[in-house]
Amino acid sequence: MWVSPEDVLLAGALWVTERANPYFILQKRKGHGDGGGGLAGLLVGTLDVVLDSSARMAPYRILYQTPDSLGYWIIAHGTSRKEITEHWEWLEHNLLQTLSIFENENDITTFVKGKVQGIIAEYNKNHDVKEDDDTDKFKEASAKFRKLFGMPDEEKLVNYYSCSFWKGKVPRQGWLYLSINHLCFYSYLLGKEAKLVVRWADITQLEKSATLLLPDVIKVSTRSSEHLFSVFLNINETFKLAEQLANIAMRQLLDNKGFEQDRSLPKLKKKSPKKVSALKRDLDARAKSERYRALFRLPKDEKLDGHTDCTLWTPFNKMHILGQMFVSTNYICFMSKEESLCSLIIPLREVTIVEKADSSNVLPSPLSISTKNRMTFLFANLKDRDFLVQRISDFLQQTTSKIHLEKELTSSLNSSDDEVQLNSKLPFFSVPTATQTCCLCFLMLIFDLFQLLLTQAKEFLNEQAWKSHFTEYGQGVCMYRTEKTKELVLKGIPENMRGELWLLFSGAINEMATHPGYYEDLVEKSMGKYNLATEEIERDLHRSLPEHPAFQNEMGIAALRRVLTAYAFRNPNIGYCQAMNIVTSVLLLYAKEEEAFWLLVALCERMLPDYYNTRVVGALVDQGVFEELAREHVPQLYDCMQDLGVISTISLSWFLTLFLSVMPFESAVVVVDCFFYDGIKVIFQLALSVLHANIDQLLDCKDDGEAMTVLGRYLDSVTNKDSTLPPIPHLHSLLTDNGEPHPEVDIFKLVRNSYEKFGLIRADVIEQMRFKQRLRVIQTIEDTTKRNVVRTIVTETAFSIDELEELYVLFKAEHLTSCYWGGSSNPTERHDPSLPYLEQYRIDMEQFKGLFTLLFPWANGAHSDPLAVRFFRLLDHNGDGLINFRECAVPWDLTEKLKLLYKLHVLPEIPNEQDEPDSAFEATQYFFEDMTPETSMSMWLFLCAHTAAKVKERFLKVFLLFSLVKKLNPPDYRHYLKLWNQESRSKLENPKDLPKLNQSQFIELCKTLYSMFSEDLAEQELYHATATVTSLLLEMGEVGKLFSSAVRKDPSTPGANQTPVPCRKSRGRGETPPMQDIKLEDSSPKDNGTSSAMLISDDETKDDTSMSSYSVLSAGSHEMDDKLQCEDIADDTVLVRSDSCSHSNRSHMGSIDKDWAITFEQFLASVLTEQALVQYFEKPVEVAARIINAKNVQKVGRANSLSTSDYEISLSG
Repeated sequence: MWVSPEDVLLAGALWVTERANPYFILQKRKGHGDGGGGLAGLLVGTLDVVLDSSARMAPYRILYQTPDSLGYWIIAHGTSRKEITEHWEWLEHNLLQTLSIFENENDITTFVKGKVQGIIAEYNKNHDVKEDDDTDKFKEASAKFRKLFGMPDEEKLVNYYSCSFWKGKVPRQGWLYLSINHLCFYSYLLGKEAKLVVRWADITQLEKSATLLLPDVIKVSTRSSEHLFSVFLNINETFKLAEQLANIAMRQLLDNKGFEQDRSLPKLKKKSPKKVSALKRDLDARAKSERYRALFRLPKDEKLDGHTDCTLWTPFNKMHILGQMFVSTNYICFMSKEESLCSLIIPLREVTIVEKADSSNVLPSPLSISTKNRMTFLFANLKDRDFLVQRISDFLQQTTSKIHLEKELTSSLNSSDDEVQLNSKLPFFSVPTATQTCCLCFLMLIFDLFQLLLTQAKEFLNEQAWKSHFTEYGQGVCMYRTEKTKELVLKGIPENMRGELWLLFSGAINEMATHPGYYEDLVEKSMGKYNLATEEIERDLHRSLPEHPAFQNEMGIAALRRVLTAYAFRNPNIGYCQAMNIVTSVLLLYAKEEEAFWLLVALCERMLPDYYNTRVVGALVDQGVFEELAREHVPQLYDCMQDLGVISTISLSWFLTLFLSVMPFESAVVVVDCFFYDGIKVIFQLALSVLHANIDQLLDCKDDGEAMTVLGRYLDSVTNKDSTLPPIPHLHSLLTDNGEPHPEVDIFKLVRNSYEKFGLIRADVIEQMRFKQRLRVIQTIEDTTKRNVVRTIVTETAFSIDELEELYVLFKAEHLTSCYWGGSSNPTERHDPSLPYLEQYRIDMEQFKGLFTLLFPWANGAHSDPLAVRFFRLLDHNGDGLINFRECAVPWDLTEKLKLLYKLHVLPEIPNEQDEPDSAFEATQYFFEDMTPETSMSMWLFLCAHTAAKVKERFLKVFLLFSLVKKLNPPDYRHYLKLWNQESRSKLENPKDLPKLNQSQFIELCKTLYSMFSEDLAEQELYHATATVTSLLLEMGEVGKLFSSAVRKDPSTPGANQTPVPCRKSRGRGETPPMQDIKLEDSSPKDNGTSSAMLISDDETKDDTSMSSYSVLSAGSHEMDDKLQCEDIADDTVLVRSDSCSHSNRSHMGSIDKDWAITFEQFLASVLTEQALVQYFEKPVEVAARIINAKNVQKVGRANSLSTSDYEISLSG
């Protein structure tokens, strides 16, 4: 390809000149091509790989030079001699003569450079090449990656790193390539190459470790192997990127959401590293945005635009606090260097003024931001204040336009819907509707109004403390959040402020403010809709805090139903999960319906990710994190708890319900207070505190039941003496035994103790642990799914459990490949985690073709693809273009194989199928070549003479299988027939119910049979047997045709009174046709109007050494030279032809004989007469070898033209 001219210092170093003229030089890299260049070539090749030289992928190049200059410029390079030769010839024919007219060398150089750049620009324009941010160096690396590993263009490289791969005890220096879906390694050392390809979805463990010998090592583990990489220049960057890509793969396994590149990133700066790709920048930006959202509890779609160091003036302590300002599309946030000191969230929807203040020595580059609630925030020490103000102004302008649009929509809805305005004025206690319920006041106020009149002194003082805090630090979403805020939360949130502060601390207030009317619309849409989620919701409604009076009334139940149903419709991937009802009922006690809905959104989608799906993956992940934390913080108890299996039991119930199901209600809400403020770390801290407080009792426990009793009594005794709520019976306490109760434990002391002992647990450490456990949990779920699928269908097939598991892995890999690189159907249609195990992964026709070619023994020759298409259509019972694993794992015993082969060809014709014959006559000629007139006439007369005497006897013998069995002992074929009869009785599908095979379908069946046997050891014998069977079937079809003709023509025959049977449907099942009533003269070509097409039986040709087993009698053309060569027919075939065709046949020789047909029983019986065919179809399929080959092809890549033997390839998975 042409490249922008670049200077070359040493033109002859490591290159060999092949062609030259006064202006251009064509060179080849040393060590490339035949011979390899000896030792020098090996060294050059090794240097190219280690130093990441472009010459490894482009071993040919063209240099430009002027006769009197020592400077060289590379203007083209190529991967092959053909490519570079085309460029060289173009230069000689179009440019060389033109250059001779220039007098100045500088003019020549300018002209050549301009011409080459013009060619590149024209190519980009004609081929619609879009500009991107990737540098030329990185594009080169991407091309190298795709060529080395056979990856398609859809597989995007993210980055590549120099490192050593430990193959055994020997390090191999090379390059680690990290793409969206694969981790790959390539090394070339002194002529020996090594490759490694690992799919991210196959990784079970990814960790960074250090040893004495290897200080920095990344270990990549799959189910079957471990791989070590070391000697990184920047191991932290490499490991973080690998973690992120593995996380994307796990997310795809979990919810089938693939990776989509963000095209809205800002342009690459000039000073950026040369090999940073746009994808790498995208992933870095995603990682930063995720940390930003988690730090400030922002909506999931918020993207960080940038951050900068600054100081914030805090009026409550009159100080300038050092920290960082974060700016995103809708928020300005601040976090102090010391996290607990101060944090701030300013939604742009609340901002009124952004202005630059006057700079001074005390306050350099200040920026003032004012909000609607009359708060002013003063930032200073901003490095690029002007640019920052411009970005904030742009975002403010976008936010203002959104607010105006929302206001217009809201006002138009309110003005056009009088019913809504009237309903809002109805008495509060009237029966609510879906629209009115959004204005419901707190359920707590409804049922416990009298309790609020008895507020105790502590509650009053607590409220005053919070009000004082709001006065000093601000109120609402823009308040300063400091250590004092945390202290107040730990002391408990007042009952009447709880809902407001939960919304604030969880960030739900932001989503509710930016989505006005969203909940009302969801409620309206979900009313009256029924699905699996709504059924489960109805079942659990009355189990949600049944001891609380708010849910002993239909009003509370109806509100709970609406919130849960609305969320199920918002997020169908989650729908509804047990424990959501308990959490939501508590939210409804302190918040309005809409507020409770948005709190549930924050809980399920941000604060407890993946907790409430069908497989509670998030809870299982945090269970693993809790085990790690327990091993680290309570090591003396960890082994005991593991032996008893208690950790897995307690963690699910504690985490899923936030202790609401195991603690008294008035105490559990304090835990919820802390959770909304500090996140999941509170739950871990509290769980560790509970274990630590019961160490002695737990160590004495002998089984899990005793340990659960100890923990249950302890949690039942946790009290909240400051609560103003009436005592509510705790369901968990009612289920415990009548032993002595545990001494009371104050909830506030328990929470404070958890912060003192385990408060050092950081959120970022928890996220790191979550990643490690997520790999383990999701791969465990995948393994469980595989075992369940295999266990379900193992009795239905002849495959072993191990073979089925390997086949399932291949099937799943084919599905994932289509998700990576596209397919003819949508990946979300093929994978639905909510479906039963057997239907979770499905593949389409193109994917099935790939598996068919790799695995099925019939996939030979050019007929493989049409056969795969037939096979797919047969398996696709519902016609949706997708099949699951159960449908693919078909039985492979003899009878089933033959039935399957028959059914494949009974299907209707495939429209627009490629490589099909233009007519049935051409298809017939595929097998039956032209015959000489002399031979065909003699053969025809010979057969006609014998037909009248033998047709009745011959048909009966064929059908009943008594006199035509050769090479097969009677017990053998009777055994198969017995098995077939038993199978046909035991299954719903009776072989007799299979439709008949017409002439066109029979031709396709013959073509399939012939294509199967290529490269088989017994190929000639199988062709001989196929010819015999085909002859037999042709004669059966002819006899059946004569019988049907006789029935239609002779009304005096016993069958004349019966209704004629269509040619493609079977007549009476298993009836023997009345042969004595057939008029034999109807079989002649003259009367019949059709020529007889049949193969000569082996009975009649076994003594004739002049004829091969392929000798045929065919309906042929009247032209002797009209032949269709068939590669499957041997050269010694003797061809015979009949030229006594009738006039009607000559004029319509391409037509299909519609009266000709055979049944499956006839096909099965005929095949069983040939021992060679029986042995072929009875031969077991070497599944293990085919699976190994398929795995190699899948992992090396079908696009890779290099065979696996060319490399020392290490495949994992």
